Amino acid sequence: TGIGGVIRDPLGTGLGAKPIINTDIFCFGPTDIAHKDLPRGILHPKRVMQGVVAGVRDYGNRMGIPTSNGAIYFDERYLGNPLVFCGNVGIMPNSMIEKTVVSGDYIVVVGGRTGRDGIHGATASSGELHAESEATWSGAVQIGNPIVEKKLVDTLMQARDLGLYRAITDCGAGGLSSAIGELAKTTGAEVDLEKPPLKYHGLTYMEIWISEAQERMVIFVPPQKLDQALKLFADEDVEATVIGKTTDDGKIRLKYHQTIVGELDMEFLHEGLPRIRRKAVWRAPDIQESVFIQPDDLTAILHRILAAPNVCSKEWVIRQYDHEVQAGSSLKPLVGVSNDGPGDACITRPRLDSHRAVVLANGLNPKYGLIDPYWMAASAIDEALRNIVAVGGRIERTALLDNFCWGNLDKPDRFGELMRAAQACYDMAKVFETPFISGKDSLNNEYLTEEGQSIAIPPTLLISAIAIMDDVRCAVSMDFKRTGNLIYVVGVTQNEMGGSHYYELLGHRSAHVPRVNAETAADIFRKLAAAIAHGLVRSCHDCSEGGIGAAVAEMSFAGGFGAEIHLSSAPRAADVKRSDILLFSESNSRFIVEVEPKNREAFEKSLPQTAFAVLGTVNGDDQLIIHGINDELLVQENILALKESWQKTLRW
Repeated sequence: TGIGGVIRDPLGTGLGAKPIINTDIFCFGPTDIAHKDLPRGILHPKRVMQGVVAGVRDYGNRMGIPTSNGAIYFDERYLGNPLVFCGNVGIMPNSMIEKTVVSGDYIVVVGGRTGRDGIHGATASSGELHAESEATWSGAVQIGNPIVEKKLVDTLMQARDLGLYRAITDCGAGGLSSAIGELAKTTGAEVDLEKPPLKYHGLTYMEIWISEAQERMVIFVPPQKLDQALKLFADEDVEATVIGKTTDDGKIRLKYHQTIVGELDMEFLHEGLPRIRRKAVWRAPDIQESVFIQPDDLTAILHRILAAPNVCSKEWVIRQYDHEVQAGSSLKPLVGVSNDGPGDACITRPRLDSHRAVVLANGLNPKYGLIDPYWMAASAIDEALRNIVAVGGRIERTALLDNFCWGNLDKPDRFGELMRAAQACYDMAKVFETPFISGKDSLNNEYLTEEGQSIAIPPTLLISAIAIMDDVRCAVSMDFKRTGNLIYVVGVTQNEMGGSHYYELLGHRSAHVPRVNAETAADIFRKLAAAIAHGLVRSCHDCSEGGIGAAVAEMSFAGGFGAEIHLSSAPRAADVKRSDILLFSESNSRFIVEVEPKNREAFEKSLPQTAFAVLGTVNGDDQLIIHGINDELLVQENILALKESWQKTLRW
C-alpha cells in the first residue's frame, strides 16, 4: 500500500502526472535479534523486512515503474515501529499543472471498489502501538491490487490528454471524505453514498465515506464530457461511477438513499479547528567523551564497518526490483564493472528522445538525532545534496522533500527535537537555495510494552533530493575507472565522531556529531559539479558512513582496481591528530574524486579557495593500501576480501 498510495499522489497532482520512478527507504529493527528477545506482539525484523520488500517489489514491478533509489537503516528502536518511506516521481506537461474546480461538475470515482479494508488506516498509523495492535487494527491495512491501478493510471493519462476532466485527486487517508472534501473546498459538493461500487454488501454509509480502499481516484467531469469519459473508462475496463456533483453553496452534503446523513460548511471543515499549542523543550544530552588509544588492526575495523548493516550491500533487495522498465534508467542503483557497487544516486531519462534527466538521491542518519536533531537534519540535507553532486547534478537545479517520523509530540522533549530539526531544514534550505517542494510526517511512533514502558523511535528525518540534469552524458559513477588515475579528497575532515560507525563498533561515545558549514558546502558543491560537467572527473563518491576508508574501499572493489592513498595530505582540522579519526570520521561535505593525470591542472584550477588534496593513485593490482598521518601502514587488504565483507551481511 505504501508504493501504491504514493504512485497516486503525482497522479492527483495538477491534472495528473505520469509515474516514472519509485523510491523506497526502510527502517527496521536488527535482523540478527533472537526471537526470545522480542517484546510480545512484535514480528521479527527479518520477517517484516522480507514482507515489506516483497510488497514494494510486487506492486512496483507490476505497475511497470522502475524502483531506482532507496536505502535501508537498522536500529533496535525500530523494533516496534518499522518505517516504510515510499516515493514516486511523475512528469506532466506544463499546460496540465492547474486544476479548475467549478460548480455543476459531476463527481466521478474511478478505479477500485470500496471495501472495509483501510477503514481508520490513518488513525491506526497515527497512534501508539502495543501488543494487541495486530488484532485491533488489522482491518485498517488496505489490500492493494496493482493490476487495477495500472489500468487506472493508463486510462487517466488518456482522459487527461483528451481534456475529459477539470480536477483530480486520490483517495488516500480518509478516503472519499478527504478527496472530495479537499477538492471541492471552494465550491461545495453533494454526494450520494449509495452509489460508490462496493467490494461486497454490508457497508454502512459511514464506512463508505471513510474507507481507504486502494486504487481509487476522484475526478470532476464537466457535464458535456461525461458520456465520453464514462465510455473511455468502460472501453479500458476501468470502473467509473458518478457519485455526486459540485455545488455553489459552500457545503459538503452527504445523502444515502435520498436521506441527508451529513452536512457541514466547507469553511468550518477546513478552518474550524483551533490551532494547537504545545510545549517544546530540548536539552543537549550529557555525553562523556570516550578516551582510548588507536587500535592496532584498522584492517579488521574496516572489514567490520563495511559489514555493518547500515553500510553493507543491499543487493538482495535491489535485485528484486525492476529498474530497467520504461528504458530510461541511465545510472542504476548498483554500478561498477560487475554492476554491484553502491551508486550514490540514480539518473533517469523520462523522455528517450532527450538527454535531459532526473537525478534522485536521499540522506538519512537517525543516530545523529540522538545527539542533536539540528545537525542530524543538516547532515541529511548535506548528504542528499552530496549524492546529487557526486553523479554530476547541480544544486541550482535541485529541490528537497522532508519526511519527519517522530514520537509523541505531547511530550515536550519529543516536540523540542522536532522543532530543532525543522529549524535546520529552514536554515539549510535558505543557504543552499534548495526549496522544499513536498513532504510528510508520521507522528506518535511509539510502542507501549506490557510493562507500561513507551519506546519511541529515534528522531528520524529522511531528506530526498531531486534534480534536473541537462545532459546525462556528463554523469559519472562512483567506481574507479583506470590504473594510474589520481585520487583526490575534496573537503575538510573534522574530529566529529559522534554517531559514527567507528565509535559504534568500538562501543565509544562522543557529543561531537558532524556539523554542516552550509556556505562552504554550497561552494564545494557548485565547483565540483562544474568540474564534472567539463569532463574533468572520471569517478566521484561522497564520504558518508565509514568516512574516507569506506568510500575508497567501495570505489576500489566496485571498479575492480586497487588503490594506494596517504592520509598525511588530507585537509583536516587542527584537532585531528590521529590516523583512525582521519580515516573513519564522517564529516559532511566531502568527496573522493578520481581524475586522469592529464586533467590534474584543470581540475585543481576548477576548485579555487577549496580544501582538497591528492591522496594517492588507482593501482592495477588487487590491494587497497592506506598510509596514516605519519605515513605508517594502516590498511593493506585484498579488495575482493573487503567486497566479501561488504556483501555477505544481507546475502539472504
